[in-house]
Amino acid sequence: MAEGEGSGTEDRKPKSDEARSAFSVPDGVGVEPEAAEEDQPTSEFAVPDGLASTAAEPEGSAFATPHTYSAAHSPPAYTGPPGFPVTRMKESPWQDRMRTVLRMPVDVRPVPEPSQRLAAETGPAVGRVLDLTLRIGELLLSGGEGAEDVEAAMFAVARSYGLDRCEPTVTFTLLSITHQPSLVDDPVSANRTVRRRGTDYTRLSAVFRLVNDITAHEVEISLEDAYRRLAEIRRNRHPYPGWVLTAAAGLLAGAASTLVGGGVLVFFAAALGAVLGDRLAWLCAGRGLPEFYQFVVAAMPPAAMGVALKMTDLDVRSSAVITGGLFALLPGRALVAAVQDGLTGYYITASARLLEVMYLFIGIIMGVLVVLFVGVQFGSNPQPEDVLQIEQRPLLQIAASMVLVFTFAILLQQERSTVWFVTLNGGVAWVIYGALHYAAKMPPVPSTAIAAGLVGLFGQLLARHRFSSALPFVTAAIGPLLPGSATYYGLLLIAEDRLNEGLGSLTNAAAIALAIAIGVNLGSETSRLFMRIPGAASAAKRGAAKRTRGF
Repeated sequence: MAEGEGSGTEDRKPKSDEARSAFSVPDGVGVEPEAAEEDQPTSEFAVPDGLASTAAEPEGSAFATPHTYSAAHSPPAYTGPPGFPVTRMKESPWQDRMRTVLRMPVDVRPVPEPSQRLAAETGPAVGRVLDLTLRIGELLLSGGEGAEDVEAAMFAVARSYGLDRCEPTVTFTLLSITHQPSLVDDPVSANRTVRRRGTDYTRLSAVFRLVNDITAHEVEISLEDAYRRLAEIRRNRHPYPGWVLTAAAGLLAGAASTLVGGGVLVFFAAALGAVLGDRLAWLCAGRGLPEFYQFVVAAMPPAAMGVALKMTDLDVRSSAVITGGLFALLPGRALVAAVQDGLTGYYITASARLLEVMYLFIGIIMGVLVVLFVGVQFGSNPQPEDVLQIEQRPLLQIAASMVLVFTFAILLQQERSTVWFVTLNGGVAWVIYGALHYAAKMPPVPSTAIAAGLVGLFGQLLARHRFSSALPFVTAAIGPLLPGSATYYGLLLIAEDRLNEGLGSLTNAAAIALAIAIGVNLGSETSRLFMRIPGAASAAKRGAAKRTRGF
């Protein structure tokens, strides 16, 4: 017996140490067949014993498998728990991704996957991240960017550094952001006031590139690196010196005068008047006068040049001199931004910007009216009907429109690489407007809206291609469409005490200006039909129009 037992023990002894598994069943312990077949722990998503199979559940049951969870039939914009697994930087810019998340309710927003590495033991530096976010938003807002894109940029920077429970808020002069670590922790808030605004689209493009790099997973930028790049952007000098800007203002006015029928003498007169007005405005700015008075002073020299030519015996279109000067002063950039904010639901910012546009427009009217009134007293005898008699010179007008856009882009301090794109965009816009208004005899308001819509469409597509702001590709391109002739015609009528007709012409000018702004915004929104936007399926029930109406 002992020998038999010894022999059985030898048979059960492992052949080597590798045969001893930590998960092998000890001797003497029985093994149930069911347990032996399962070598994985029970999943928390497994159906409990006693419940019917999910396949037998009717549609709408809590235990039925949702159709959207099927790997074969899942929508391309499905957002998973870790963030945006289907999104790549080359597929969709951060503006579209963050705009989609901002339009979602807070409780259904996806948990972000931080783009930048964070210290595992300390986590994100909340105060510094919020400060960096506000500084980036300040540069964008002061550069003329729309409120929605500013909020999207702030939201993108905060999420990239690990602050997912953030709510940015943008108004005309105030930026604020609130971070709540959890439902039981106290929120942390910070704000920043925008006191100065400047037009420098080179700086705006640099800020967009910084946000692109911060939100990219393949680029690692620490907080120190982001602060250093932001400081370099703020210290960066303008790409064009002052004398180039003054010369660009003169060329812009001269090209605009040619666009409305002026000749060589009118070109130089309009250019000289715009240069004098620009220098006077710079002098007033250096003395600390508000921008309203700067526009009043800047509008006077072109008007004076036009009145002086009218008092001579020369056979020239003196009205084109004043109209060219108005093209250089009309606040088209602020108007487009104001209407864009209103259409996207930022009514406070839109109202403030529209009020700013109204003040600047009134300043231009006052400066021109003072000069026209003095000219009438000295026997200038302007003829308002001459303003509307514009000779059609297609090739010359197309060339003048492109020169106008080129110089306008320089005044906006655009990068040299974008000037040619916006010049071509503006030339195409004027060709479309001329074909609709002059050839097809379409009224000016719808013709302007269609041409501006194409400007917005092409500008938005170019901006998405270069991963930058759309403003450098849009703002200067609408220059030839601005209502300079209608504005001057209304001012002449008011100067001749034909108040009702003058107000009607100014109302027509305002309608054209609004058509430009709405057309640009509509073209920008239409461009999204050609782009794949992540999260569009999940946010379809929460569009921009609905979220502002309480749905």
